[in-house]
Amino acid sequence: MNFEDYETLPTSNVTSHMMAGAMAGILEHCVMYPLDSVKTRMQSLTTATPYSIRQVMARMVAQEGLLRPIRGMQIVVMGAGPAHALYFSSYEYLKELYTARFNFNNTLAYGTAGVAATLLHDGVMTPTDVVKQRMQMHNSPYKSIIDCIRKVYKSEGVVAFYRSYTTQLTMNVPFQSIHFVVYETAQNLSNPTRDYNPKAHVVSGAMAGGVAAAVTTPLDVCKTLLNTQSEGKVHVDGLLNAVKMVYKMGGPLGFFKGLSARVVYQMPSTAICWSTYEFMKYILGHRKEDSVPDVKTRDLPTLPQARYGVPVVAFTSSEPTLLDVTRS
Repeated sequence: MNFEDYETLPTSNVTSHMMAGAMAGILEHCVMYPLDSVKTRMQSLTTATPYSIRQVMARMVAQEGLLRPIRGMQIVVMGAGPAHALYFSSYEYLKELYTARFNFNNTLAYGTAGVAATLLHDGVMTPTDVVKQRMQMHNSPYKSIIDCIRKVYKSEGVVAFYRSYTTQLTMNVPFQSIHFVVYETAQNLSNPTRDYNPKAHVVSGAMAGGVAAAVTTPLDVCKTLLNTQSEGKVHVDGLLNAVKMVYKMGGPLGFFKGLSARVVYQMPSTAICWSTYEFMKYILGHRKEDSVPDVKTRDLPTLPQARYGVPVVAFTSSEPTLLDVTRS
């Protein structure tokens, strides 16, 4: 499959890039889920003593069991698939629209398409994050995902599932804009022909995730605060109040709690996501190419049984030759 076919696959086959996006999102979140649990614990404002990533993981397993780091993973599978299907399909379509039809500057097109994709993605993932992070917290009172959803809805209403939506958007709009711009720029440098290149996809994805994660960590701390507060404790509504509370409880450094865990989580996470997405695009593109009939192939006309002298021009010889053709 040539470069043009590979690059135009997402905008010409919606099913293919939605499938690729869903697979990338599920794999990304599931593989990195234990580290995501560690990040959530480290960002909790109730954690007074600073611990390293390894210490938090070790304490979690020792005190709460071997499977504790993956508790709540099912909700991520349910939410990440449709969220990333919308995310990648809308991004690819809008990127093509802005660059090919509206002649946007590439950087502006990548960033603008990333913003639009984020709006759709976060509409699905925000409730998922609320349930996931409540299941990840220390001494979580919820027995299962269903129990968490039921109790949160009963005690706090539907609004609890979208309490951090504006904060999520405030964080993810710059995150995804930076993420896509860094990824596309890295691809232009390391893979200018835009062929399927696993190494380039992994390195570009890791760079994009690491840079975007570091820049937006303060907003992620605020989002975690809004998602993990529960009935009977201090309630915080809105990003501004969350910023005030984080500063009150942790000072300026409170906005960078879990920075190392977030960067360490995002770098392999986005590398897995992009490499899976590009691989699925490549595989689905080959299948699509194989399924298209060769319209240029035609059967030879029916000839009576006889011998014919057919003139054939040989490009390496100056004289034509005769080729005997026998119909069997």
